[in-house]
Amino acid sequence: MLIIYGLRNCDTCRKAMKALPEARLCDVREDGVPDEVLARAIEQFPDTILNTRSTTWRGLDETARQADKMSLLKQHPALMKRPLISVADSLFLSWNNEVEAEVKSRL
Repeated sequence: MLIIYGLRNCDTCRKAMKALPEARLCDVREDGVPDEVLARAIEQFPDTILNTRSTTWRGLDETARQADKMSLLKQHPALMKRPLISVADSLFLSWNNEVEAEVKSRL
């Protein structure tokens, strides 16, 4: 199963959906990300899972920014860098030509 975790109104997520029409979009604000998937993503992408350039991040005070990543992402799902793509047992973060080729090779 191919799942794209992201936001419906995110341009990058839309590009991924267009390139992967068989994928199901799971809107992180509405549906959230299952804890086990989120934990794997944090483990696999510890330095890049948080979008520290987002307006959500800039709106957090320093104390909130120090919370563990799981808590931050559960409380503020839009902080997750997008899209997070789950295909088979693999996770991919972001969207570019390399990620697209790798995801398509696993389908």
